[in-house]
Amino acid sequence: MAKLISTGIEADDGSETLTHQVFAFFGHTLIAVAVWGIMMLVGYIVNPAYIPQFVISMLSFLVALLAGALIISARPSETAPHIWLAGIIWILFLSLWLLDLPTGPNACNQCAPTEKIVRSFFSYPTPSGLIDDNGPFFGTWPAIATVGYAMGAAIVQGRRKKPAK
Repeated sequence: MAKLISTGIEADDGSETLTHQVFAFFGHTLIAVAVWGIMMLVGYIVNPAYIPQFVISMLSFLVALLAGALIISARPSETAPHIWLAGIIWILFLSLWLLDLPTGPNACNQCAPTEKIVRSFFSYPTPSGLIDDNGPFFGTWPAIATVGYAMGAAIVQGRRKKPAK
């Protein structure tokens, strides 16, 4: 523990706790994205003929939710339910980058900013043509995985905190 002894009074500055929380946050975020990546790799190996993007979105959420619940039931962590913030920050970061991309023929020509984001990340009503129509892969699905992981962790932690009757 870090102690402040300059005045003769020992005080904990909390640096070890903060460091642990930072590493736990990024560690759980990495686990959530890795679980999603493994799910995508399995899908690539199986190579089904056609799966709608909505199904992939739901699988990204549910597989990460299950992984978060299993991991937190084995090793509890107060930080894991908060990693949804990393997913939101990631999609906001990509949204800003996406808004700066130039448009043109076959690349969301004359799209409004909202339409540019919706068509890029959700391919609704049609893909935007920006970032080679990989917006869901780079933005939406990893962000959904972090939200699912955080919810799975929160569900398990919520059950543990309830008092026994």
